[in-house]
Amino acid sequence: MLKLFLTLRYLRKRKIVLLSVVAVALSVALLIVVSSLFAGFIEVFERSAVEAIGDVVVFPPARFTNYPHFIHRLEQTNAVDSATPVLSARGLVHLDNGNVRPVDIWGIDPVSRSRVARFKESLISQESSLFESSTYETAVNALVGIAVLSEPDEKTDEYDMDAVRKMIGSTIILTTGTVSRQQSTDDQTSPKITRKTLQLVIQNVVFTGVYDLDKRFVYVPIEQLQKLLYPEQESPVTDQLQIKLSENADEATALAQIRGVWEDFAQTRLGWDQSLIHQTTIITAKELQKNFVVELYKQMGLLMLIFGVVSLGVVVLIFCIFYMIVDTRQKDIAIIKSCGTSNVSVLSVFVGLGCFVGVLGSVVGVVFAYIITRNINTIEKWISSLLGLKLWKSSVYMFSKIPNQIDWSLALQIILFAVLAAALGALLPAIVAAKTKPVNILRYE
Repeated sequence: MLKLFLTLRYLRKRKIVLLSVVAVALSVALLIVVSSLFAGFIEVFERSAVEAIGDVVVFPPARFTNYPHFIHRLEQTNAVDSATPVLSARGLVHLDNGNVRPVDIWGIDPVSRSRVARFKESLISQESSLFESSTYETAVNALVGIAVLSEPDEKTDEYDMDAVRKMIGSTIILTTGTVSRQQSTDDQTSPKITRKTLQLVIQNVVFTGVYDLDKRFVYVPIEQLQKLLYPEQESPVTDQLQIKLSENADEATALAQIRGVWEDFAQTRLGWDQSLIHQTTIITAKELQKNFVVELYKQMGLLMLIFGVVSLGVVVLIFCIFYMIVDTRQKDIAIIKSCGTSNVSVLSVFVGLGCFVGVLGSVVGVVFAYIITRNINTIEKWISSLLGLKLWKSSVYMFSKIPNQIDWSLALQIILFAVLAAALGALLPAIVAAKTKPVNILRYE
């Protein structure tokens, strides 16, 4: 009871202690905001890959046919929910005079793709169905990434949605091609490049919020792309398969099942030899981003280390404040000790006060960090409006919005670190207080 009384008395009477509470709160808020924004960015980055291509991707070393049978066999396993084929190519889109942009072309099946990825939800117009029949005899309906058609405003980082919507229904020219090997006169093979041109009707615009995806991709029906690139191929063909796992499927088990189905399918249906089968890459979407994510975590760790070292100044501040309290309250400490209070009890009073400062400052810091993080996009817009300075650009940071979720696991670690640092700052003054000799202080009282 005496310890609690003294702790509350010093906190109430010695206003300077509130300065240490504020210092702890600011340090905790800074660390939580930085860690949450960084962790949120990494989480959104990983989730965007899953939303764009599903949970698992199968990359064979060459195009293969009869993929509907492979998909059917996959969906019969308990690990796979659905799968969708992709036929890919690269090309140039001619929008108007002098406006030509490089793109990745994906031939897709819209129905199965909507089951595997968040595809239909990313269309700016939800009224039209995917790949409706074109009114043009020689044109093919296409879905085009919003950043292929337009660039976000330099100041607001927002697209002119009215102008983009007006482009729906207009036609653009797609130029692509294939590379094949042909026999030359000296019995050597040489590459043969065949250019293909296709008129596309913009049926809808894809806005995923991930700038890299919105700037790169044009989507067309897989049958139409196959007819354009490989007219001699009668069976349906694809060069990759994207898979959504069942809700409670274990990744390692699912990958093993998918590989087993693939090896059997490639051997019995495609007639591939083992060396070609083993060249097939079956990988999760998160694993595809692993190298980049690892580097992001390194940068996050370095940034947290720097801010952590800076925040250690709080320890010095608490030490100075508590040492001043001990130095000016020598008489109080001597009276308490002369009444029989042990050195350990005196020590615990000041260490307890330090912990209380850490806890109180952490609570205030968490509240402050929560308000900032949850409203970070609004704050960024205010700064942009007041100063004309755009801090977050989707073309630089990939995403159109700043992640605004608190990482509570990291926040808990930061709180524990703050309480420990506050107790550490109070430890040396507490030792000085515990060693106070009442006889030296009270002999002249």
